[in-house]
Amino acid sequence: MRTIIWLMAACLFGIPASAQQTLSNDTTNKEKDLPELIISANRTLQNRMSIPQQVAAIPASKIRFGNFPTMAEVLQNSGTLFVQKSQQGGGSPVIRGFEASRVLLVIDDVRMNNLIYRAGHLQNVITVDPNILDRVEVLYGPSSTVYGSDALGGVVHLRTRKPEFSTDGTLLAKGSGMMRYASANRERTVQANVNLGKSKFASLTSITYSMFDDLRMGKQAGSLDSVWGKRYYFVERIDGKDSLVKNDDPYVQKFSGYDQLDLMQKFSLKTGEHTVHGLNLQYSTSTDIPRYDRLTDPNASTTLNSAEWYYGPQDRLLAAYHYDRKLTRGFFDAARAVLSYQYVVESRHNRGFGGSNRTNRVEYVNVAGYTLGLDRNRGPHQLRLGIDGQYSTVNSVANRYNVNTGAMSAQSTRYPDGDNSMNSIAAYVTHTWEVTPKFSVHDGLRFTSLRLESSFEDTSFFPFPVSGVTQENTALAGNLGVVWRPDLHVKVSLLGTTGFRAPNVDDLAKVFESTPGELIIPNADLKPERTTSGELGVTLFLGKNVRWENTGFYTAFTDAIVTDVTKFNGQDSVLYDGTMSRVYSNQNKQEAYIYGFSSAIEIEAARDWHIVGSVNYTYGRVKTDTVEIPLDHIPPLYGRLAVRYQHEKFEAEASTVFNGKKAIDDYNPFGEDNQQYATADGMPSWYTVNLRTQYRLKSFLTLQLGLDNILDQNYRSFASGIQAPGRNLIAAVRVNW
Repeated sequence: MRTIIWLMAACLFGIPASAQQTLSNDTTNKEKDLPELIISANRTLQNRMSIPQQVAAIPASKIRFGNFPTMAEVLQNSGTLFVQKSQQGGGSPVIRGFEASRVLLVIDDVRMNNLIYRAGHLQNVITVDPNILDRVEVLYGPSSTVYGSDALGGVVHLRTRKPEFSTDGTLLAKGSGMMRYASANRERTVQANVNLGKSKFASLTSITYSMFDDLRMGKQAGSLDSVWGKRYYFVERIDGKDSLVKNDDPYVQKFSGYDQLDLMQKFSLKTGEHTVHGLNLQYSTSTDIPRYDRLTDPNASTTLNSAEWYYGPQDRLLAAYHYDRKLTRGFFDAARAVLSYQYVVESRHNRGFGGSNRTNRVEYVNVAGYTLGLDRNRGPHQLRLGIDGQYSTVNSVANRYNVNTGAMSAQSTRYPDGDNSMNSIAAYVTHTWEVTPKFSVHDGLRFTSLRLESSFEDTSFFPFPVSGVTQENTALAGNLGVVWRPDLHVKVSLLGTTGFRAPNVDDLAKVFESTPGELIIPNADLKPERTTSGELGVTLFLGKNVRWENTGFYTAFTDAIVTDVTKFNGQDSVLYDGTMSRVYSNQNKQEAYIYGFSSAIEIEAARDWHIVGSVNYTYGRVKTDTVEIPLDHIPPLYGRLAVRYQHEKFEAEASTVFNGKKAIDDYNPFGEDNQQYATADGMPSWYTVNLRTQYRLKSFLTLQLGLDNILDQNYRSFASGIQAPGRNLIAAVRVNW
């Protein structure tokens, strides 16, 4: 691990100086790893060098070349952010020490976060098909001015491809397909998309189907004395009885596989020279997804605690109408609107070892949203105005199923079983002042109003003293920053931002067992979490071949919602699902701070050689009356280093992805760091060595071959509950027409 870190340091501090002196000034037409044009920062197209906020982008070419199975792996292997995994069918992005409901996911200008996004770990990002993306843009730090609630750590904006129009009046018919196999989980993925376009109308259709078997872990112990996390036993129901069965191959993580289907249909229509209408339809579903970490939880008497624990099919439906118009007269240059509807189904199913009853809890989420905007992008003062809002509901149902008799009985719901709704409306403005060609000022302000309502109908499981919860909140967020370009070789940016996250139904009104023996109950007195953050960025251009970006940040986190002990009807423990459980509730009790830095370098080492590297460090602490304790969700040092060669029809890349050690003393003892899934000393450091190649055999045919984790390292990412893939051979065939 130390070798990797020293190698990274050499690239970040040693190579730039020598590269400036020795590299040719010749440039190539190859796509840069850090694209210049960014849309997400202010919802309009901007040059990334004119933006004070740290931004990273992952273009479609890198996604195709990487051949990663889901969106979680695309993000994890980019080196731009950290991803936690509780099961193979999951992935929870972490940005600057914030995760889950404190990181905003956006798909094609539509918020994915909804009223049941939890603060622990999420898997919703895998419902977006990476094979149809045009690009991913990551905004770092509070982004509430433009995006509102939840954007505390940042924003992951996933942008899918747009239909292409014909430019000569004839029918433009084109498409592509892909077949892929990976050995670590026997992945079989097929993907096809077709674009049909005329001068005024265009259509894009995409379908992807993936099958993932149980995931095989690595066999080399790495920095430890022996391999850990092996799956020695699993539970199987034999002759109507739960039995512990020895795993023939303990390196195979039994019951971690699943299948997934992703569909997308887009239509675009031009009405006039300056107006485009779009219809965006997306659907994603899966088979049952085993909750692998819970299936490995031990029990003193039975060795394993659960006989069954899985998420049901994770359904996500999106229907969105997009309106874009260039304005040729008046004060503004462009108008845009997005009207959207989302339908999401999530479910949890679990049964204890030897138990007769399986608990089934299902959530049906409906979300209607809108975004309207006006842009003025000419002159020294650029102005962007917008309003947006969402109305969302969740219907929470539950039952108990007897696996022996087939009898159904009542069960407590995860959320209140009555009406649950959340309504938000907001207005914002962002402004850029080009004071001189070398100096610009950036500012913005947002006001948001939110209302949340939940009601309890069946109180037989918990005799609550109230029939419902109603809460209203308002929030103000803003940003102020400057960008200074003293010459063509330096960019300096300074940015101050505020962010907020309003409590949702998951925070306010959920009743659930976080771990056996711990029960969380509703708290109607919650208020929004808030952050105040500052960041300093310095980007150096060393000649025409080297770009070195560095960012340092500090974030004050106040009114943080944390889970703490409380009482219910004067009692600190209650009987829940047959287990005496300590009572907890979510409370605004925590103040914390986070600081860190990131450094990314891109070098055109020669005409056909390209070097990229990144390293990220985050430190977070919770303030208490006595001593400071570690803040949860803080990843260890992590990064990526890659060398790519590209010549004519051939391309190859060797890379290493690495994580530093997370000592057990740096784990938060009360939050979501999952100490139980780490070693006694914490999470060991690790690194993987990986190779990617592709060859364009014909203009329409490309062959790809890769080998991940060549050294077959056994490792697990911080806070995760499943081992990462071992040595993994990846083969793909891509066709274009």
